[in-house]
Amino acid sequence: MGYLIRKTDHFLQEWKKNPDRYPLIIKGARQVGKTETIRRFAKKNYRNVIEINFITEPAYQAVVEDGFSADSITKLISRIDPSKHFVAGETLIFFDEIQDFPEIATALKFFKEDGRFDVICSGSLLGVQYHRIASISVGYKTDYQMYSMDFEEFLWAKGYSEETIVDMLDHMLSKTSFSTSEQKVFSNLFLEYCILGGMPAIVSNYIETGTFEGSLELQRQLLIDYENDIIKYAEGLDKAKILSVYRSIPAQLAKENKKFQYSKVVRGGRSKDYMGCVQWLKDAGLINICECLQFPELPLKGNVNENKYKVYISDTGLLVASLDDESQTDLRANKNLGVYKGALYENFAAEALVKQGYGLYYYSKENSTLEEDFFIRSMNELIPVEVKANTNQAKSMNQLIKSDSYADIKHGIKLTTGNIGVNGNIITFPYFCTFLLKRYMKEQKIFK
Repeated sequence: MGYLIRKTDHFLQEWKKNPDRYPLIIKGARQVGKTETIRRFAKKNYRNVIEINFITEPAYQAVVEDGFSADSITKLISRIDPSKHFVAGETLIFFDEIQDFPEIATALKFFKEDGRFDVICSGSLLGVQYHRIASISVGYKTDYQMYSMDFEEFLWAKGYSEETIVDMLDHMLSKTSFSTSEQKVFSNLFLEYCILGGMPAIVSNYIETGTFEGSLELQRQLLIDYENDIIKYAEGLDKAKILSVYRSIPAQLAKENKKFQYSKVVRGGRSKDYMGCVQWLKDAGLINICECLQFPELPLKGNVNENKYKVYISDTGLLVASLDDESQTDLRANKNLGVYKGALYENFAAEALVKQGYGLYYYSKENSTLEEDFFIRSMNELIPVEVKANTNQAKSMNQLIKSDSYADIKHGIKLTTGNIGVNGNIITFPYFCTFLLKRYMKEQKIFK
């Protein structure tokens, strides 16, 4: 299987075009494709590439012994490995796995001022170390967050062209239903994507073999690797507590009320004992946190209840891999994505929103059945997004739109297994369109 095209490829090309480019730090969880993407870009765009991995080549942690200037670092690199040459204007220095040596970030300022070489840094769990990195390279770096593949990248991997994506968006904008065959094809592709998730190695294996064989083993190995990372990198926090929080998420999502509860991590668990653990997992890129609005109105920031939130796994395929064997069979053999009380649909929607740059917010009214899964916003509207494991009516959404109490809410979006449809001020889209919501919002007139 060849290289899988990523959205990061385009970002890197735009970065290279900028004559005043800053050293680049690419953050992202383990195995989302950072190293392979950077290597491909480097090979295509530079005559000379110096790659240093601080995990597999710890000797290079000595390159700052004589200071952080570009001259002293390049001199020490070439002393460790004389085959490494530095050609001004034609060289990319790629520091990989910098979570094991965040001090290298101090050098970014000096590389920028020196100007002879381009620098890209990368690593997993960078969010956890980021307070150290940010403080020592402020104003001299560009940050980029890389995620596992989204559904659009999955479609590219399956051979679908940009024309297909444009056609899907046209259906949404014109509110035209997909044909029966289109609906079936895209729904099956979406199911494949949900089961596999977006980790490039797992997607590659699936496309190469044409079957799900081996995918579960690869996913479960990745879960083990993530847990090992927690044990290795969780400094100053109770590693067992972080592991307990991470392992509790599938069961938390299986509840009717998906609010994260510490009592479900351990009997008698309290917020003050575990809050740092949840933040650590978020910083590590392993989870997404959905904050609870105090009231469904704009602005969203500053309008959250800090004690209530939901937690989703950052890649739905890894959530699938963590389910019990009976649920695995139900999902893979019976194509039942409704397994786990709709948790997979909700997790997928959260993941798709985050990958488009949206923050995650929900609303749950005290002592009421009024609850809304997610919200996105336009210039002057707050739009509830409801996730349905079936095609039932969206009662809460209707209530929010029709009530005079919620002045910022005039329209709603419902995600279902069904086709495109309009019912009053509620627009229904199939799940496989979720990745296009931001583009739809940008071009849709009624939300402006």
